[in-house]
Amino acid sequence: MNFLHTLGHAARNLAPIVIVVAVFQALVLRTVPDGLLSMVVGLTIVVFGVALFLQGLEMGIFPIGKNLSNALARRGSLLLLMAFGFTLGFATVIAEPALIAVAEQAELISEGRIEGLILRLIVALSVGAVVALGILRTIMGHPLHWYILTGYVLVVLVTFFAPEEIVGLAYDSGGVTTNIVTVPLVAALGLGLAASISGRNPLRDGFGLVALAVMVPMITVQLYGIIVFAGAEVDAPGNGETAAMDADTDLPGAGERHWLSAMGMDLLLMLRDVAPIIAVIVVFQYFVLRKRIPYLPRVIFGFVLVVLGLYAFVVGLKMGLFPIGESMAEQLIANELFLWVYLFAFSIGFATTMAEPALIAIGQKAEEAARGSLRGNVIRILVALGVAIGITIGVHRILAGDSIHQYIMAGYLLVIVLTILAPKQIVALAFDLGGVTTSEVTVPLVTALGIGLATHLEDRNVLIDGFGLIAFASIFPIVTVMVYAIVVDIYERWTGRDRAQQEDST
Repeated sequence: MNFLHTLGHAARNLAPIVIVVAVFQALVLRTVPDGLLSMVVGLTIVVFGVALFLQGLEMGIFPIGKNLSNALARRGSLLLLMAFGFTLGFATVIAEPALIAVAEQAELISEGRIEGLILRLIVALSVGAVVALGILRTIMGHPLHWYILTGYVLVVLVTFFAPEEIVGLAYDSGGVTTNIVTVPLVAALGLGLAASISGRNPLRDGFGLVALAVMVPMITVQLYGIIVFAGAEVDAPGNGETAAMDADTDLPGAGERHWLSAMGMDLLLMLRDVAPIIAVIVVFQYFVLRKRIPYLPRVIFGFVLVVLGLYAFVVGLKMGLFPIGESMAEQLIANELFLWVYLFAFSIGFATTMAEPALIAIGQKAEEAARGSLRGNVIRILVALGVAIGITIGVHRILAGDSIHQYIMAGYLLVIVLTILAPKQIVALAFDLGGVTTSEVTVPLVTALGIGLATHLEDRNVLIDGFGLIAFASIFPIVTVMVYAIVVDIYERWTGRDRAQQEDST
């Protein structure tokens, strides 16, 4: 992939956010935000970071992952495939930039009670286990809706008992696991397996791995929260306390550390994040397949770009996207422009989702698998509308001060009912679409928006009220896609019955 093309791709992904924020600043708030230059520099660094990261994936991780998947599938060993699925799921999620951003914010806001690395390990282990389970489901031909229904009943039950401090974070953690790294690899693995097994339908059996990867972390992170907050009073930052968002103190050069040593340490941390992916490739390539890695220098250079891209991405977040989200929330609340808060949330949700590259890719795959009965553009509009509605409802919950338990449980009960009613061939795709709606650029901004709103509203607890917007962005695309499928199914049955009656009368 040409780097300039990748850079343009990253810039296009960021453009909807810039346009929406610029329109609101110019036409609604009519002010220039404080620290504008720093924000612009941060956004530029984000674009370069994402471009480097994507270029590294294309040069190193994706080709090797595809070759490994094909070679292991040819061996025909179920145990080997499940082991590869587990390690692939774990390795890609532990290095997921959006999860890193959310985990860092959770650790800061909870004042260390929630440890960022432990949170990421729990989520990565959950995804690894569920990818292995999804491979087993595809090979055995089990209907996905039984897995989904069982899983989300467990999600709702655990939510009922989980402390408020962990619920929003748990659902957000599930929503950010399937993103820039995970979706292409996991989706390709599922579709490849379905295509290679006779009697399997790619639309029905190939999709679903992403959906399972979203669901299980919601359960495990809530269980982690039950343990962490058991019998403890949480004094998380409330109104006016913005320690979590004062990210500038965390940048290279902060405090007394020399900026070069700080940069070196942060790069080592990024290398630690990518190390599991390297370990998976080395173990399976050299010890299982016993083959050399083709084009090794190119692959090594790809991994170097991944590490540098991750580092630039995190630095850019702290300089650009986090301050933008906090600034917009602060200005809209200070001017009591609550109606505009809703419109801003809806606009950000719709605009960024329409530009989401993972959604475009899944939409194209779905159109191919459905042989033209589904249109990729229709899918994108449905999903973007669902994300916009979800984020708007999530913002309303924060403004109203309502309990996240009630909203989340009601949302997933609706999803369970729709899963029972929807045509079974659309269920796997609908749940996968709920998992690919939040990009590496959207997640930090939406997270910052939620935290900013909770920070600047009276009687709000940032840990309880600040998280959860990503969760709503994941729930409602499932709803819009399945409602659309149900309506189309009813319409086709109705018109089919009318045609049959007309043929009988003639």
